[in-house]
Amino acid sequence: MLSKRLTIKVPESLPRAIPPEDLRGVLEVIEDLRDRAMILVLLRTGMRIGELLTTTVHEVLIEERKIFIYEAQKNRLGRVAYLSDDAIDALKAWLRKRDPRKEYLFYARGSKTMCYTTARTIFHRYLLKAGLAHKGYTLHCLRHTFATELLNAGMRLECLQVLLGHASLQMTRRYARLSDKTREQEYFKAMERIEKEETNAYYQLDHQLQTILEAAQLLAPHREELPESA
Repeated sequence: MLSKRLTIKVPESLPRAIPPEDLRGVLEVIEDLRDRAMILVLLRTGMRIGELLTTTVHEVLIEERKIFIYEAQKNRLGRVAYLSDDAIDALKAWLRKRDPRKEYLFYARGSKTMCYTTARTIFHRYLLKAGLAHKGYTLHCLRHTFATELLNAGMRLECLQVLLGHASLQMTRRYARLSDKTREQEYFKAMERIEKEETNAYYQLDHQLQTILEAAQLLAPHREELPESA
């Protein structure tokens, strides 16, 4: 006798973006130039924290607004990350202050580099300061926020895939399925038109025609009772 096999489908890990109001709350409490630059670069480039912590100063082109990632952390694919205005401003302020003898763009005090644990502690400190520590945000949420905001601004999935350094488009589609506000907006826009009877011709019958059709339906039973003509 064959026994049935029970298959359990493990839920897919969901990308989690930080809502705009919480993001503003975090950014408002960051005063340190290094920390502000680090968090804004993560937010505006979608870089993984491991990629950013291994970025050297020579891989940052301020005038061209680019950061070269020669080998991605997960899939060994190189790519270019682009810098927004606020990230550029934060980076310029940090570059004026940082020790020019240091090789890496970001480093811990008294060290040549910065480890992940230090970066995570820094971010958590600002979450505490902003009163958001209970929400469980992580540094990786900044990458998810980057992807979500670009999708909601209308960026094509194929373009976002390259910016994120995803090996396959399937990985990028997770953001479209779970985070794309444009689909939500299109739904409510279309439903509003339907509810206002503006989209379908069947909904646009004028009052006089509607009355004629209703009268015809009422007369139909009586027509069946009339005797057939010879």
